[in-house]
Amino acid sequence: MNVFQTVLVAFSIFSAIPVPQIRWTKGNMRYVLLAFPLVGAVVGGVCWVWALLCGAWSFPAVLRGAGLCLLPVLLTGGIHLDGYADTCDALASNGRPAQKRQILHDVHLGAFAGIRLCAYFIASFAFWAALPRYRGLAILCIFCLSRTLSGLALTVFPLAEGSGLARSFAEAADGGLVRNVLIGYTVVLCAGLILTGAWITIPTAAIVFFWYRRTAAWEFGGVSGDLAGWFLQKAELWMLGALCLWQCVEAVI
Repeated sequence: MNVFQTVLVAFSIFSAIPVPQIRWTKGNMRYVLLAFPLVGAVVGGVCWVWALLCGAWSFPAVLRGAGLCLLPVLLTGGIHLDGYADTCDALASNGRPAQKRQILHDVHLGAFAGIRLCAYFIASFAFWAALPRYRGLAILCIFCLSRTLSGLALTVFPLAEGSGLARSFAEAADGGLVRNVLIGYTVVLCAGLILTGAWITIPTAAIVFFWYRRTAAWEFGGVSGDLAGWFLQKAELWMLGALCLWQCVEAVI
């Protein structure tokens, strides 16, 4: 395995960070899911730095919240939000699985997607701005865990027809090894969340993960790239929300 090439492929696909472009091959895509959480580490690291600067320069909470809400979008290019929007449109159609899969491939933004995106950004901004205590390592773990679970799902959940790039990753991966390493990542990240006092995010992530499994199987006939993006954004928002609300409760108690 060429580790450097694998990391470059992961960042070229899952981020808007400029990296040298290389040709995708079965060799450098085999372990790309293992490098996927590294993108989360960079996103979380940049957010951590921004939060530290806001604290050092006494920026108002609203400015800190705006930066933390927008930075992940700027660093990823919105690739996962695109899947989130498409999936929201498909779910709102209440059609059959085949019809929902067709909507996922529609390049137009539907009304329900626009509504859900507005609601998503309002919630994200509110949680970031209201977070009583910013624990950088916990946020770093959240961004990594969402991507670890997203990659893990591709190795254990059934794939939908016409799942495109998601199928390419799943078929290129060394299934057993990639799955086991991602499970190891999950254990380490959960330990980090416990050590930072952000344990509430762990059951939250588990709930969203199994919700993802049910939604993918019942509504679409399996997972796809768009659904993976939908899950990632859901997981991050719900974990952030759980952490914010838990800290608010702790402050009152």
